[in-house]
Amino acid sequence: MARLISDKYEAWKKECEERFLKLKQNEEKLNQIFIGIYGLQDELTSDVADKDVTVHMVYDSKDDVAESMKSSNYARTLRDEIVSLISYAVGCMFGRYSIDTEGLCYAGGEWDISKYKTIIPDADNILPICDDDYLEDDLTLQFIDFVRKVYGEETLEQNLQFIADALGGKGTSREVIRNYFLDGFYSDHLKIYQKRPIYWLFDSGKKNGFKCLIYMHRYQPDTIARIRTDYIHEMQSRYRTAIDGLEKQLESASGSEYAKATKQLNKLKDQELELIKFEEKIHHIADQMISIDLDDGVKVNYAKFEDVLAKLK
Repeated sequence: MARLISDKYEAWKKECEERFLKLKQNEEKLNQIFIGIYGLQDELTSDVADKDVTVHMVYDSKDDVAESMKSSNYARTLRDEIVSLISYAVGCMFGRYSIDTEGLCYAGGEWDISKYKTIIPDADNILPICDDDYLEDDLTLQFIDFVRKVYGEETLEQNLQFIADALGGKGTSREVIRNYFLDGFYSDHLKIYQKRPIYWLFDSGKKNGFKCLIYMHRYQPDTIARIRTDYIHEMQSRYRTAIDGLEKQLESASGSEYAKATKQLNKLKDQELELIKFEEKIHHIADQMISIDLDDGVKVNYAKFEDVLAKLK
């Protein structure tokens, strides 16, 4: 079995193409049959346009999409497939899916931990998204571990680079992936679920002082309190430690080193201030121990936490 995601992608692309051509061929044969039955040879053609074939075709980039598929909703790119992989990985981290069990594993109801062996779902249903390795269960670190466990340690760096190249962006593969989780993942999630997200993003603001995801179907009334006490308070402590360290560093720094440390210090202070304000909002909601009813749907339940959740743009 191939251990490179690039090999998996090429195999999937070929499978999609074969399925696409087979369906198109079958539809054209059916058209020929009906045209013959009703004697419409002089009025209709059996040809089926590519854009009307309702299975996916995968292209390496938007520029590679065939002209005949430009207006099709079924034309996908490498980036689309990688975004789907990332979404699936996050689903495994939350227990919605499992590497070891086919189909949907959990969307409410009875929790069965025996379904999960390769990837064990996050215990508290909270995945922080940090702009550095501040917390052990940071989403970026969890995703890297997912790639390692599923595809192997020996191909980890190649696979991370393939993912990063597909996403696009500057920096190392890990930096690109981290930036995607910080700034791109949720907008893609909203598109996939048509602004009815099943993963909810708690977001302190533009400075990225604090972000975390939870899985709506595993929400509990004490989840917000856990976010506050186990994560926000911990991040506040990490920021304070980092700020103190930079302030001491500045006492002996000069030149470019001083400028770099000053820039980082200002960034951390902005994040700390943003998080202080966010903690006040979270505290207010946590004390209410709000319950949700999955039968009410995403829109109704999301509105209960709109002051601390990312906007549904």
